[in-house]
Amino acid sequence: MREMRRLAEETPAHRDRHVDLLRAIAIGAVVTGHWLAVHVTYDGGLSGGSAVELVPWTLPLTWLFQVMPVFFLVGGYANAASLAAHRERGGDSAAWALRRTDRLVRPTTALLAVLAVAALSARAFGADAELVGIGVWMAGIPLWFLVAYLAVVVLTPVTHALHRRHGLAVPVALIALVGVGDAARMLDRAPVLGEANFLFAWLAVHQLGFAWQDGRLPARPKVGWPLAVAGLAVLVLLTVAGPYPLGMVGQNTSPPTLALLALALTQTGLALASHGPASRWLRRLRPWTVVVAINSVIMTLFLWHMTAAVLGALALYPTGLLPDPPPGTPLWLVLRLPWLAALAVILLVLVAVFGPVERRSGPSPAAGARAGMTAGVLTWAGMAAVLAGILAIAVAGPGDHGLTGMPPAALAGYFAGAATLRLTRARFRRAPS
Repeated sequence: MREMRRLAEETPAHRDRHVDLLRAIAIGAVVTGHWLAVHVTYDGGLSGGSAVELVPWTLPLTWLFQVMPVFFLVGGYANAASLAAHRERGGDSAAWALRRTDRLVRPTTALLAVLAVAALSARAFGADAELVGIGVWMAGIPLWFLVAYLAVVVLTPVTHALHRRHGLAVPVALIALVGVGDAARMLDRAPVLGEANFLFAWLAVHQLGFAWQDGRLPARPKVGWPLAVAGLAVLVLLTVAGPYPLGMVGQNTSPPTLALLALALTQTGLALASHGPASRWLRRLRPWTVVVAINSVIMTLFLWHMTAAVLGALALYPTGLLPDPPPGTPLWLVLRLPWLAALAVILLVLVAVFGPVERRSGPSPAAGARAGMTAGVLTWAGMAAVLAGILAIAVAGPGDHGLTGMPPAALAGYFAGAATLRLTRARFRRAPS
């Protein structure tokens, strides 16, 4: 913690600490929400599903725990600031992307490598192939978010240029495209158009982060509160009175819908409205040190929290340490507390082991560096392979996908892309990310 305190004390005065606070709050909500939603049963073998689907009264709670839009909002803010500073120093897009994605790819590589080794070991000891596949799939659920976020980061040089030229017209156009995708799916007319919402919706929220960063969406209550109220009103109309499901998981996220974007507008408004008080509070060293510590392992927390749930289920249910009453019953509600406590302990151990992978900065281009033609081609080729590999692993779903529990070609493609990026980064001197 001394290192975190030192980093907190050395924080530049121009840094917007509120952005880091929102990211820390969001990761807490994601982890807690996923753990609460997991329903595990044991009857000679582990199985389970989503408690949200089995207990309808929990659906409104997803409005509180669905905070993925916050990640894209603050990501847009941070990416815009980083890219602008990089370009002011004469840097090019490839060098920026190579530098910016380091802390995303490195911990992801560690996760996939460990999952592959764990699956191979389990199969060697005679574990059922289907069970191994389910465990790997469950641990890899965060990859759905990661592939979308990596995509918007890679596209940032293009989307930020569009923002500088057209401003808020860009997210408005993207929201309209999401509406077209929704209509295509609801009317069963070219439903494949709806799949594009996985990109269009998150790009729209990311663009709002650009607008926050350059002041087109000022962080003031007189802007934030009206936006939050309008977003909430639209959300209620679309779900309570309209055709969209009430829950902000499942049908409203796979792919993202206008209802999820209404929630995103609500969260954006709240973020803008709370900026002043939060920024003043974060001038105090103690809360800011906590925020710095959480952000230093933010990807580790996100990537490993579902692995903690798998390990917790294996430790608690087959051994009888935790019973598995029907979801929604009083006993089930009471047992959520020891379940959360056990998973928190497991996750803390995983963070202690794998957190240094994220904190350790690899050789990357410094701010203002230029990649050049060869390094640029390798960067974009490596990122394409990484994205394709993660996407193929994520969409494979649970089941027997081979010895590692993941499609072999997808896993090989990912590691080839990650290795290409690592070798390309090795050309540059060590620099802070």
